[in-house]
Amino acid sequence: MTEPAGTVSFGYEEVSPEEKTRRVGGVFSNVARSYDLMNDAMSGGMHRLWKDRFVRQLRPRSGEHVLDMAGGTGDIAFRIAASGAQVTVADINPDMLGVGMERAEKRGLTGLEWIEQNAESLIFADETFDAYTIAFGIRNVTRIDHALAEAFRVLKPGGRFFCLEFSTVEWPGFKDVYDAYSHHLVPRLGKLIANDEDSYRYLVESIRRFPPMPAFRRMIEDAGFRRTRVTPIMGGLVAIHSGWKIA
Repeated sequence: MTEPAGTVSFGYEEVSPEEKTRRVGGVFSNVARSYDLMNDAMSGGMHRLWKDRFVRQLRPRSGEHVLDMAGGTGDIAFRIAASGAQVTVADINPDMLGVGMERAEKRGLTGLEWIEQNAESLIFADETFDAYTIAFGIRNVTRIDHALAEAFRVLKPGGRFFCLEFSTVEWPGFKDVYDAYSHHLVPRLGKLIANDEDSYRYLVESIRRFPPMPAFRRMIEDAGFRRTRVTPIMGGLVAIHSGWKIA
């Protein structure tokens, strides 16, 4: 679906870029405290397995410096830190970061750096990081192409980009079941668990508006990445996208 000139998608609505940034911020401030509980409820706990697989494919190593963008509650950062890599957790939403820092403190993890950052305009110098990760966050970025360009900029030559994101289900029978579940049950779960039906309706709609796997792969390549790869999981329910910054 083509967006009208000067607008971006907020779920099924077309809004100005500034309005999307503001409204997405409101969504994640609303759901920050219930975010991990809702992830368990919506995925039956499978999001934990997807994240494990994502970090295994990343293969972080001790001594590397990894930027975990949209890292919010710390799920990916905690897994990466177990490898001995240095992790900077960045998120545009201070409420999500607050939850992540509390979780890290309870786990006794003191080596993580937490910083409020917009993925479209990072403050980091060129060629700072060995790897850049973003899990279930890039579809909420206002200008995805800007975020990809920034990811490329802050990576060192030879650095790798890894993105875990919901995608387009390609299994015919499963697609129909998933569409019905996500559109009708997920907002109700949001109301029941988080007392916030609208935010979870947006999250479902944002998945539907995200580019299909081949289109997003082209966006990653357009940002300059090479040796790109897409790994569909559960027929494309989610996908791991990766690419390398070749010097």
